[in-house]
Amino acid sequence: MILNPYNILLIVLKGLFVGIVVSAPMGPVGVLTVRRTLNKGRRYGLVTGLGAAVSDMTYALVTALFMSVVLSLFAREPLVRYFKLGGVAMLFLFGLYSFLATPRALEHPSKGLGTLSHNMLTGFLVAVTNPLIILLYIALFDSVDFIKPEYGFEYVFGFAAIAVGACLWWFCLTGAIDKVRARFDMNRIALLNKAIGLLVMLAAIAGLAHTLYYLKD
Repeated sequence: MILNPYNILLIVLKGLFVGIVVSAPMGPVGVLTVRRTLNKGRRYGLVTGLGAAVSDMTYALVTALFMSVVLSLFAREPLVRYFKLGGVAMLFLFGLYSFLATPRALEHPSKGLGTLSHNMLTGFLVAVTNPLIILLYIALFDSVDFIKPEYGFEYVFGFAAIAVGACLWWFCLTGAIDKVRARFDMNRIALLNKAIGLLVMLAAIAGLAHTLYYLKD
């Protein structure tokens, strides 16, 4: 088996982007991670985020399998391109939703520290109860051309990069919160959501321009 170094680098960069973008929005699991970092310490917040990353990876694999089947059915190039336009539109709407959303504070924080494994498990359970993340994966995979016929074993590196990107986000987020814990509150979470939403919308616009450029050919 001959691996293409360019394909490996490309899919790794795409995977890192996808892993970070999927993890970054401050939904229920994000707020839970922040709260645990503030109330229990960085280790507990980090393992909560890692639990969510396990859930996200499960949904990533399911989405990739689904999209591979769909793209094989839509083998005609024009249909594939219009499918990509739909993915770009979904990505933009997700960015807009993140920009406008107001994160809800956790009204009933858990008592006691609990074990690290328990905190990780609850992070996983909070994340896995949100199957709508599949729509976000479809949009991201579509926008960055993650599912491509020329990729084979390279997908191993791609999915590993998604996992690394997700873990890197939680590592950096909990580290930053731990450093500025006295000044971190729900207003800063909302501000972070707006910044993430804006970046996602800009990425969607760039993806739209790229798709339209090739669509005219």
